[in-house]
Amino acid sequence: MAAENRSAARLAAAQALYQMEVAGKGLKEILAEFETWWIGQEVEGDQYKPAEIAFFRSIVSGVVEHQVEIDRAVDRTLAEGWPLRRIEALMRAILRAGAFELLRRGDIPARVAIKEYVDVAGAFFDRDEAGMINAVLDALARKCRAEEFSA
Repeated sequence: MAAENRSAARLAAAQALYQMEVAGKGLKEILAEFETWWIGQEVEGDQYKPAEIAFFRSIVSGVVEHQVEIDRAVDRTLAEGWPLRRIEALMRAILRAGAFELLRRGDIPARVAIKEYVDVAGAFFDRDEAGMINAVLDALARKCRAEEFSA
């Protein structure tokens, strides 16, 4: 159940980061909105799973706090000529959330974080886009957590 709640928190975090960008909402407003109206609720006929709220907050707050570092790391990892700002907003949110975990949450295995965000991408995008998320996060993980991949 804990893993399922963390998966739901990652999905909610990506959606919250997307909402912050497209609607111009602030951190406190988006956290309150998601915790009150989305997480564990039924929205427009879709049932949202309960999520680990502290983990959700950690991801969203962490991305906001470290966004410059995260964006630079993702930009360096993306293919030449494709800066993060050229990527679709929801994909950008997923990449930022995944990069936050890889860069700032050493307690979470890199492979777990990558798989989870590829699954999040799969909920919204086709295989090609999910594959791109996988490739970028995997390349970033191999740079910032090389020790996890050398075994």
